[in-house]
Amino acid sequence: MVRIPVFVRVLRGAQPYLYLTPALVLLFVWTYRPLMQAARLSTYSWNLLPTNAMQPVGAGNYRRLLELPAFGDSIWRTVVLIFALFPFSIVLPVVIAFATRGVDGRARMIYQSIIFAPFLIAPVAGAAVWQWLLDPSAGIVNRTLGSDRNWIQDTNTAQLVIIVITGWHFLGFAVLVVSAGMAGVNGDYSDAAQMDGATQWQIDRWITLPLLSPTLVFLTLMTVLLSAQWTFPLIDTLTQGGPSQSTTNIYYLLWDYGFHSFDAGLSAAAGIVLFVGFGAVAGLLVWLSERITFHDN
Repeated sequence: MVRIPVFVRVLRGAQPYLYLTPALVLLFVWTYRPLMQAARLSTYSWNLLPTNAMQPVGAGNYRRLLELPAFGDSIWRTVVLIFALFPFSIVLPVVIAFATRGVDGRARMIYQSIIFAPFLIAPVAGAAVWQWLLDPSAGIVNRTLGSDRNWIQDTNTAQLVIIVITGWHFLGFAVLVVSAGMAGVNGDYSDAAQMDGATQWQIDRWITLPLLSPTLVFLTLMTVLLSAQWTFPLIDTLTQGGPSQSTTNIYYLLWDYGFHSFDAGLSAAAGIVLFVGFGAVAGLLVWLSERITFHDN
């Protein structure tokens, strides 16, 4: 019997971890290291100038952040934004995916290309087109409605404009995700239900839709975690957080603190609060997704 040296056994056991090493190094360099730096920076007062020393303030930035009315208002706008995007990321994609499941062949390829196209458009370019469409004097929207409303600079409609443009960008991607989820549903369930006399509506309601739960939870997770980030280039291009901060959400607010007010500590504190809050929500949604997947299996 040949005795294998210890270092060979160790090398064989470490082989899977060696494959993971490059990804782990990049994850630490680009994610966890900046996160630790942000946590450290949130305990200092600094205006981003290299010539000015960083002054330690402990938890002062967090206390100051919680006392600012703009912080609470931005959180509320972020919540409104998330719930307002659910029709574009959940409801409409499900309706469109069910309505177009009979399209196949070349027609399906053309349909998927058309509906996915807005997702491929750069947000800044899309914002420029929408700014032209919503122009108060010569825009197609106002000419069609016979109105002279300044949609982007009106506090009553600015947030709605951001929501609609963001939803328009994301809708096609969500439709394709739902369609892919439907394609993964075993057809034996619907065949058995049809043999028992179930209608197509009953099959969709009680079989297909529940089996899409993991897909819908995934889209919900993306909407909750990324909606504020998706809106950032639109807000920065169209409204700069205005008018009267009506479009300033929590993601844009922390950028505003850092690069408009030059308050690096306050911006870092807002970023840490954002990370912890969305991390808790993400953990809850992931747990829910695992429960649903386990139940479906």
